[in-house]
Amino acid sequence: MTPTAATSYASAPYAIGIGIDTDATTLREADHLLQALATELDVPEGVFGCTHLVRDGRPRVALSLATEAVAAEPVLRTARDRLTAQGYDVRDGAPDEVGRAVLYPGAGALTGTLTLAELLARSAIDRVTVLGTPDEPDPDMRLVTREHVRPQWQDGRLVLAAMPAAGGTLVPFEDPDPTPCCADH
Repeated sequence: MTPTAATSYASAPYAIGIGIDTDATTLREADHLLQALATELDVPEGVFGCTHLVRDGRPRVALSLATEAVAAEPVLRTARDRLTAQGYDVRDGAPDEVGRAVLYPGAGALTGTLTLAELLARSAIDRVTVLGTPDEPDPDMRLVTREHVRPQWQDGRLVLAAMPAAGGTLVPFEDPDPTPCCADH
């Protein structure tokens, strides 16, 4: 694997982490790889798993695993050793500070339709923004999760971007099944 320029999670609320360079070229591919590695490595609840777009001479999606729990540090050390043995370039920290969270505390509880208050109470997500709206959304507003909730780190906070949908609801901005560009050509 080609090395990446890794830095630490300077603004995220955790200090212990690793960055994993991959050959994944799409977010979907990176999501599946991150989830498979987390299962294979038996990553405990409370570890954040993120994707990071790498824009150098070889565009790809890197991964990171991080935690604020010192007790999980041995798990990440073991993960680092196992991933290195599998041929991954693994570094301290993450490629950037704006990772897109795939694994995070409470992610598994975000299914079906929830109020924003429920979403915030059940997960590590700190805030929800609605595209095209400068104001904070009403906590009673309903979000149809589509079982695909991918918040992003912004200034050390996990923020979910949402957009208006049918019936006065919201949906996460990221579509779980995007149509590839030029699919009808």
